[in-house]
Amino acid sequence: MGIVLPVALGVGGASVIGAFLGFWFRKADHRFHDVMLSFAAGVMLAAAAFGLILPSLESGGRFALPVTLAGIFCGALCVNLMDRAVPHLHKIAGVDFETHPNGQEKLNKVLLFVIAIAIHNLPEGIAAGVSFGTENTSEALVIAGGIALQNIPEGMVIIAPMLGAGISYSKTVLVALFTGIVEVAGTLIGYLAVSLSNAILPFALAFAGGTMLYVISDEMIPETHSHGSQRGATYSLLCGFSLMLVFDYFLG
Repeated sequence: MGIVLPVALGVGGASVIGAFLGFWFRKADHRFHDVMLSFAAGVMLAAAAFGLILPSLESGGRFALPVTLAGIFCGALCVNLMDRAVPHLHKIAGVDFETHPNGQEKLNKVLLFVIAIAIHNLPEGIAAGVSFGTENTSEALVIAGGIALQNIPEGMVIIAPMLGAGISYSKTVLVALFTGIVEVAGTLIGYLAVSLSNAILPFALAFAGGTMLYVISDEMIPETHSHGSQRGATYSLLCGFSLMLVFDYFLG
């Protein structure tokens, strides 16, 4: 637990740093945001595959494959169910065309942003915490570092939609701080869950990986490919993925 708390603060702090950088780049065009978010998606994709799903297979024993597959789909389904209740961040800003339950337009926009960010960031924090259950500290630090790395561009791109939705600077700052708190809480929850019983570790690793894969496919990639900068976004994703591959190769 001694190393997990500083790591949790680091993962959460990266989200806050990214959010505050977002104020400096709030007037950047969609191409910049798409490239940054795609890079984060590439990092997340590598972290999910190399740091969560493959270790789930390696630690699952006799039933490794069905446990891992079940975990992936359960994780994705969990985020899917939460996502049906709350619109994506770009939906709140008025540039999305998804349908959601009636009455959401009556909710406070700040509250919607807070809930949407929690749905997006909590699984990432849980993934960072769960990775420490493998007792491979170096690999867990690589995963946590990768999540922290992708939190910076992710944090950057949430600011412009919030300001564009008419939310004041002071409330935007509070939401930015909340992004870090969610990541810290998620990391501690993930670590405590696997600490209680190593038997759930393979499923928990795959579950965390499934949540991240869902977020990448359902939100991040569609968002980065909807403003005419698909080519740049694709190469940016590959750069993020490759960077994590290098880290895993040398440090994992």
